[in-house]
Amino acid sequence: MENIITTVSPYIINIIMALLIFIIGKYVAKIATNITKKMLAKSNVNETLQVFLGNIIYGLLLIVVVLASLNKLGIETTSFVAILGAVGLAVGLAFQSTLANISAGVMIVIFRPFSIGDFIEAGGVAGVVEELNLFNTVFKTADNKVIIVSNSNIIGGNITNYSLKETRRVDFVFGIGYDDDLKLAKETLVNIMSKDSRILQDPVPFVAVGELADSSVNFTVRVWVKSADYWAVHFDTIEKVKLTFDKKGISIPYPQMDIHNHKVD
Repeated sequence: MENIITTVSPYIINIIMALLIFIIGKYVAKIATNITKKMLAKSNVNETLQVFLGNIIYGLLLIVVVLASLNKLGIETTSFVAILGAVGLAVGLAFQSTLANISAGVMIVIFRPFSIGDFIEAGGVAGVVEELNLFNTVFKTADNKVIIVSNSNIIGGNITNYSLKETRRVDFVFGIGYDDDLKLAKETLVNIMSKDSRILQDPVPFVAVGELADSSVNFTVRVWVKSADYWAVHFDTIEKVKLTFDKKGISIPYPQMDIHNHKVD
């Protein structure tokens, strides 16, 4: 009887230790997953991504716990690791495009080139980001269309975020005729830029002759505004300049061609 107890007791101890490793490891994996989800929630990550990333982390930690438990029982885990690697490779090849979108979504979450509500240009689409999920990003365009773009297309190209900075520069080019008063035109432009409360005066609005073109003298005008005022200032300023130039007799020329007809005997 003593021989049986002596022989069996190491196996019983190993089984108990393996169970303890599994139970404690599973508990620790849940805690680590919950902490990760809370960190993602504080970072305003999409709820779907929170659940997805949490499940991945929990699954990976659970695999480590199971392998550690099996190893404590004296079971060789090298073959299990090889099988898991082969299965992972097969799944990766079968769902290559899907996994590419998921990994791109994870990269967007980690590096945060844009957030929900930002106006961006990416993947050949310009619009407000309405939703970011595991596989794609949902845009709402200026004409109220909804366009869904895969995350891999977004992360694989250039991303222009128009909402990231508080201010933006608005660029204009205004042309006047060669016979018009250059100084009057410049003073008029400076006055228009200084009277609009939406146009920031620091940096100071830039107004200068930028080009002596074929049919006009072109002024380059650059002003800074808050990002939210960009388009309103853009359209309003063009209208103001046209109306003010008309009042002051400053012409805005358009391309034209003079044809001279010579009579030949």
